[in-house]
Amino acid sequence: MGKVILVTGGSRSGKSSWAQKTAESISPRRVFIATCPVIDDEMRERIRKHRQSRDEKNWHTIEEPLDIAGAIDSSHEFPAALVDCLTLWINNLMYRAEKENTAITETDVAAECRRVIDAAKRHPGAVLFVTNEVGMGIIPENAQARLYRDLAGRCNQVIAEACDRVVLMISGLPLEMSRLTAVSG
Repeated sequence: MGKVILVTGGSRSGKSSWAQKTAESISPRRVFIATCPVIDDEMRERIRKHRQSRDEKNWHTIEEPLDIAGAIDSSHEFPAALVDCLTLWINNLMYRAEKENTAITETDVAAECRRVIDAAKRHPGAVLFVTNEVGMGIIPENAQARLYRDLAGRCNQVIAEACDRVVLMISGLPLEMSRLTAVSG
């Protein structure tokens, strides 16, 4: 059983860079599990540039927008696996539910997260997850955006609870999070 690490923070806080450097320090054999779908030309170009920069550093890439657990299970030959990112994965789950004309709830997301964590715990090496902290701002104005915030928040809580280590990135600097225990008095 390997180590499971969650890297969280706001947009452009340095999460992905820190996670990539950490994975690179673990092993020269590593896999990047990308959850971002190609939705337009700008995103296609962005993905191409990111993949090219990883290829230059000997990363293997798995493009998997939905089945993260399966991607982790198929990557046991890599001592380090990096999943980037969980909030895009939540978006993908919501999109699939919309296309299937079904609802997705926090309970559904928690169950999916437990499948992902089970896969991460089975992995013999380190598994790093990158996620965005989306619930620290203004309350979204519409129901769909509030649902996204709630589902991402539930995902982050479930994953963080199961991790060996949680790192909050602020302005490019890592802040190690610890589990605080209640003081009984």
